[in-house]
Amino acid sequence: MWTTVLQNIFNALQWGSFYSMIALGYCLVYGVLRLINFAHGDIFMAACYFAFFIATALLLKIVGGGWLVFALTLLFTMLVTALLGITIERVAYRPLRRKGVNRLYVVITALMVGFILENGNLAILGASALRFPDILDKQIWQIGSITITNLKVLVIIAAFVVFGILQFIVHKTTLGMAMQAISYDKFAIPLMGIPVNRVITFTFALGSSLAAVAGILFGMSYPVLDPYMGMIIGWKAFIAAVVGGIGNIKGAFIGGFILGFIEIFIAAFFPSSFKDLVSFIILLIILVLKPTGFFGVARSTKI
Repeated sequence: MWTTVLQNIFNALQWGSFYSMIALGYCLVYGVLRLINFAHGDIFMAACYFAFFIATALLLKIVGGGWLVFALTLLFTMLVTALLGITIERVAYRPLRRKGVNRLYVVITALMVGFILENGNLAILGASALRFPDILDKQIWQIGSITITNLKVLVIIAAFVVFGILQFIVHKTTLGMAMQAISYDKFAIPLMGIPVNRVITFTFALGSSLAAVAGILFGMSYPVLDPYMGMIIGWKAFIAAVVGGIGNIKGAFIGGFILGFIEIFIAAFFPSSFKDLVSFIILLIILVLKPTGFFGVARSTKI
């Protein structure tokens, strides 16, 4: 019994790490623009494919893979995915922001961008699933009756490192403080000489880079890629961010682990078909009891 519980704790930490890293991207954009970037799950999907092609190309040059290939794949995937995020902001969101349109139209645009990424991938690469290349040799460690892999440990460590770096950027750097300032009052900030568009561009680049980290680690852990893989995991990460408190970095991070634990333990003790149903019911109850999430704060609008 306890062996099963401990094994599922490690599994939940791994899934929670994926949800947390993606939820942090939602949190960043919402924190600055009060915009739910519903395309973020598909940016994660695109990052998986970018990593696939980059890793495949590197493995042709560096035989055997290893940490060098992993580091280079991670770096290039983050750069390319950041450029994708910047492009989406410039092409899809900035024109709407300049026109001052209703927020509903921005949400519809975000959904449209997600569909473009999904169906564009489908049109270019086809419906056949791709297998992510083996960058690192998989190692299995046996601790008593508990099985742990090096990839699982890597994912969990990466999530906490990403969270720590993001906390430092937001709270200790000039750009981070500018992001917080725009979140507080986007109308007064330009009068103080802060380049709003530059800060927003940085926010999208940073959020997309987080999706890239999650994407390459997900591809290494679950090496089957398809164009719609970002849809469900993106929606779940968004829900995790809301449960933790949308706009709150710590809340989004913890919310991802809450969802991971709920899902894994329901799947462990109930039929797998109940996993999503019971998970979302529990999350709905949490939001009914605390609509702002665990760490969210209700905001009043100044008129």
